[in-house]
Amino acid sequence: MSPDTARWLADALLALHVGVVLFVVGLLPLVLAGGALGWRWVRRFGLRAAHLGLMLFIAAQAWLGQLCPLTVWEQDLRRLAGQSGYRESFIEHWLSRLLYWEAPWWVFVAAYTAFAGLVGLAWWWVRPLKARTP
Repeated sequence: MSPDTARWLADALLALHVGVVLFVVGLLPLVLAGGALGWRWVRRFGLRAAHLGLMLFIAAQAWLGQLCPLTVWEQDLRRLAGQSGYRESFIEHWLSRLLYWEAPWWVFVAAYTAFAGLVGLAWWWVRPLKARTP
């Protein structure tokens, strides 16, 4: 693979990762607001199952001390492109750069776990509709 291709793929993967983060973080307030306002789309079972599953996966990775597979893949592509990677998690790296804030790993574990708990509670507060069978 050429360095230019690896760089392009790493950037595309970063954009996908940002999209996943926006989905996971942004859907929770939409679900809560939508539940109160009667928006039916926030009760779609597949959407909610994907949201809960992703958040549980993220929290489990943090508890196991594992980096997100998207982060690992992006770092490998950046090395192939001749760029330097980073050692911490995607969120820790980019949020610390954005907010000039650094924290030990356990803070991120606690934050991911708390957020997963909120997503789980939202499943109860705004119950998804049962999945339809074909």
